[in-house]
Order: sequence, then structure tokens, then C-alpha cells
Amino acid sequence: MTSTAQDTSYTLSQTMPALDGAALHGAVAGVGEHLSQALGSMDMTGMLALAAALGWSSGLRLYAVVFVTGLAGYLDWIALPGALTLLQSPLVLFFSAIMLFAEFFADKIPGVDSLWDLLQSVIRVPAGAALAAAVFGADNGQMALIAALMGGTLAATSQVAKTTTRAAINTSPEPLSNLTASLTEDGLSIGAVWLALTSPVVFLVLLLLAVLLMWLVTWWMFRFLRAAWRKLQNLLGRSAPTPPTASH
Repeated sequence: MTSTAQDTSYTLSQTMPALDGAALHGAVAGVGEHLSQALGSMDMTGMLALAAALGWSSGLRLYAVVFVTGLAGYLDWIALPGALTLLQSPLVLFFSAIMLFAEFFADKIPGVDSLWDLLQSVIRVPAGAALAAAVFGADNGQMALIAALMGGTLAATSQVAKTTTRAAINTSPEPLSNLTASLTEDGLSIGAVWLALTSPVVFLVLLLLAVLLMWLVTWWMFRFLRAAWRKLQNLLGRSAPTPPTASH
């Protein structure tokens, strides 16, 4: 009886990891198949949604977008349209992974994140325009140009909103809000691309609302930072010693 129980326990212990592995593989394969079907039946609305998602997300996490999109194509989870196939090159994946690693940690450190945003501001907007245009490729030059203008504008919108918001958050001494904002941006950048692939109409509606909200947040943050700067100037002016006047 004891031998039978031990044999049964051993059989279950050997079977369960195999079942877990099979379930995980099946789940990953299901996601890839779902995305492949979405791209296989992609119409003009879907392609515009994908172009908009790549542009908007580039203003938040350029290297995450490049790496994850390229990796999905490299693993044959999705068939990348247009010139986006360049992203699945091993060389592009290697360098984008390095930059993704650096950006992930730099964006979590208060002060360093603002410096990183400043350095990346000249890259994210043109990169967002290029990624959006790549959805249509060189065969559809007119739509590629439209997508480039749209992608660059959306990248600039999210970049400015991100930079001003994080600068305002960094005025707070506690690091939790900065970390929360950074992790939220991580999720939004990848989630936007996924939603554009699976539900393009829903994504476009949410994107419109997000852009309007970002404009309002950017305007409010500019006012906040300007008021904070004036307050700092007043404090420095009051603490500065008054120069002695010359006696005659």
C-alpha cells in the first residue's frame, strides 16, 4: 500500500510540471495566434491604430516598444507589416534590449529620470514618426507620410506630458510616487500596442481621450512648475544678503 502511494505521488510530481509547461506554452501560443489573426485581417483602421500606438508609446518607452514589437515578430507571434520587419533583426533586438535595460532603471530614479527624458527628447519624436510610417512601408508612400506626421505628433504629446509630469513629481521628496508613475508608463506603452492590435477601434477612442487628458495635464503642470520656480526665486531673493551701501 505504501509503495503504491509513493508511486502515485512520484507520477503526479512528474506530471504536474509537464502540465504546467504545456499550459504555459499553450497560453503563449494562444496569444500569438490571436495577434496573428488580428494582423492577418488588418484593415486600414487597424493599421492606423497600430501606427498611432507605436507613435504614442514611443514618447513614453521607445526602447520597450521597439524590443517587444521586434521580439513578437522574431518569435512568429505576429507577422509585422511593412518595414516593421526590421525590428525583428537580432542586431536591432540586441541593442534595443540594452537600451531598454538602461531606460527601465534610469526612469525609476528621481532626478535621473528627468535627465534621461531630456536626453531622449530629441530621439523619441522622430523615432515615433519613423515607427508609425514603417507600418505602411515604402509601397504606400502617401499613407506612410500621414502616419509619420501622426506618429511624430503623438510621440511629442506623450513625451511632453511625461516630462512635465515627472518633473512635478520629483519636487516631492518621497520616491513612491515616482516609481508608481514609471511602472504605469511601462504598462501603458506595451498595453497600447497590444490594444491597437486586438481592438483598434477601442484603442483609437481611448487614445483620443488620453491625448486630450495629456494636453490638460501638460498645461496644468506648466503652471505648477512656473509657480514653483517663482516661489523658489522669491525664497532665494529673501535669503540673499543685501550688499552694503557706500558711505560718503
